[in-house]
Order: sequence, then C-alpha cells, then structure tokens
Amino acid sequence: MKLPVEELNSREGMALLLKALGKGQARYVGGCVRDTLLGLPISDVDLATRLTPEQVTERLSAAGIRSIPTGIDHGTVTALIASGPVEVTTLRRDVSTDGRRATIAFTEDWREDAARRDFTINALSADPQSGELFDYFEGMTDLEERRVRFIGDPLTRIAEDHLRILRFFRFHARFGAEQVDQPGLEACRARANDLMALSRERIADELLRLLALPNPAPSVGLMLDNGILKPVLPEILPDGAARLAALTAREEVAGVAPEGLRRLAALLPPDPERAADIAARLRLSKKALKRLVSAASRSSPDAGDPRVLAYRIGTEEAVDRLLLGDGDATAAIAALHGWEKPRLAVGGGDLVAMGLKAGPVVAETLKAIEQEWCVRGFPQDVEEQRALAGAFVDRALRKDA
Repeated sequence: MKLPVEELNSREGMALLLKALGKGQARYVGGCVRDTLLGLPISDVDLATRLTPEQVTERLSAAGIRSIPTGIDHGTVTALIASGPVEVTTLRRDVSTDGRRATIAFTEDWREDAARRDFTINALSADPQSGELFDYFEGMTDLEERRVRFIGDPLTRIAEDHLRILRFFRFHARFGAEQVDQPGLEACRARANDLMALSRERIADELLRLLALPNPAPSVGLMLDNGILKPVLPEILPDGAARLAALTAREEVAGVAPEGLRRLAALLPPDPERAADIAARLRLSKKALKRLVSAASRSSPDAGDPRVLAYRIGTEEAVDRLLLGDGDATAAIAALHGWEKPRLAVGGGDLVAMGLKAGPVVAETLKAIEQEWCVRGFPQDVEEQRALAGAFVDRALRKDA
C-alpha cells in the first residue's frame, strides 16, 4: 500500500524542502501519515531524516530556507517554508529514560527510530517521492481496526514516558473503537501513580486536549473506572463521565464548539474555592483559572436574561455556565450569538455633576443604575440613560437629606 502524498507534496515550499534534504534522506512520519490514511485534515507535517541536525541546517541554508534550531539537542530543526513550519528530526534511539525525559543518540536505522514512538499507528512513515509506506509494527492493521496499541511492551513504553498513560486515552478517544486494547489499559491502570512524577503543566495540557475532542466521555469513563486520574485529580466526581456526556450533548444541540476547560468544570464539584485550588495545582494561566472558577460558581440565577449574565461575567464564561446548568440552554445561547457588550454612557463624574458628593455613594449609586439599566434591556438612548441616572441620584439625595 502507498500513501497518497500529492496533497503533502503540493504544499507551498515542500518540494524545495525535500529537494534540499535529498532523495531518500527524509520520510513523512507520525500524524501526517496517520491522518492522511484516515482522510482527516492535516495540521502539522513532520519529517524524519538520516541527516544530522548540522547537515539539515547546512542544506536548508544552501537552499535559501530559513530554519530554527527548536530542539537541536534532540535532533529537531524547524524549516520555515511558505505553507508553514515543518519539523525535521534526525533518526534517534533512546539511550536512557526516566519517565519524564530521554537521553538520545542519533541513528541511521529507520526501524530503530520508529520503535521509540508510543503507538503503532504513530510509527508509520512514508517516502515522499514514491509514497511507499513503512510499517514496522502492524500499525496499518491497528488503524483499520481502530485499535490504539502500544509498540511492544506497554509497561516499557509507559516507563519511558509516563505521559503516555494520558496519551493512550486521548488517542483512544480520537481513533479507537468501542473496545479498548486490554494490555494497554491494564498497563495504564497498573502505572497510574506514575503520573505524579510529571509536571502539572504536561498533565493539564494532555488532559485538556483529550477533553476538547468531539466525544471524550467514553474514554474519560474508562479512566475513572480504572482509577487513572485519581492520583492527580481526586476531586473528580464519581458521575463525572455522565456529566461530561450530558454537557457534550448540550453543546452539540446548542451548536457550541467543544472547550476543554468547560468540560473539565463538568467533571468537578461546583465549588469555586476548590476549582481555584485545582487550577493552581495544574499551573493553569490566570485567564484559565478565572474561567474555571467562574464555571464552578454557576447557580440558579444564571437562568435569567443571558445578556445580563454575559454583561456581568463575559460572553465566554456565560456560555460555560449556561451549558453547565440545568434545562435547555439553546435559546439563551442563541441570544448571545453576535452579541457585544453595550456601554453605559453615564459615569461617576456625571453623578457628581448631578449633585452627589464624591465618595462611596457615587459608586453605590452607579452600581444601582447599571443594574436597573441591565434589567431594562440595555437601552442605548443617552437621554434615557441620563433620565434613569437622574432618578437614582434624586433617590440618593433624598436618602441623605
């Protein structure tokens, strides 16, 4: 069988890159091969080569192709061509591993390089000129049968890189059939505590990528049933997979794109303090922490006018809360489509000009005006806003009289 390489080869700048590396010196590898065979859109294109990083850099420079030594110690040079960056990595073999990082040596053996990859479906490679496929570990069979299987002994693969536990479930969610590979599952269950050795950033990145897939609930259910996430996220609710499935269904009905943080919130108790602790533990960004905490702050008042909720906390966070709440959120979310936060034309200075003394009463009155303006549907007529403000100022002045 051959890989249809026409689409890959037709990318702007690819022909020049392949010519610079030399015939027989490079192959398409990894995801671009797998996804081409599955008829899926290709995002990143990776090449493996027998050339050393120094040779790659020299050849690219001679061809007028800019490059970046993104991971040169591990053999990777990024070629900057018109259609996008392409990672060109020298064939490698592992000298030693500790579950987090590997010490490598360069090799000229294509099979040896393929053997250090995680799953059989990711170890496929193809000659760019002929399209000839190279399958050293029955990856094509696994691809056809939709089976995610470790190369060789699963325990050995996990010992090399503990993140492969989470990757196993992510790839199963994306490519696997209903039946999971049992040796792989058993190995992940046996070594789940190894996740504790990983940086929380790597765990968060992999978990959020899994949750952002179209239908992650079955794989997440497998993880929860087998105690995979308990060492790093013991707070996940026992019915987390069911909650995730319900959220996924609501997103689909409402026409909302999947979002990993929102789905993580579905797995966790609606407790803002606990959400903040989890976000900090996972080393999430300040923006992500704020969004997770907001989702955990959902409550029954969220069921009112969705525009008021969006005005108060932002459209993105409002959509999260609506989808995570009870009832049908479709109409509420539709009301926010294309909605832009309006601006109240009255400020504190206007209230002082109307007679209020500068101080706390100005902020209190402005807040009350804003709340009433929201309830009235955000009228944009300036005179109407000033009349509303005048009424609240009069009320404040009578109160202080």
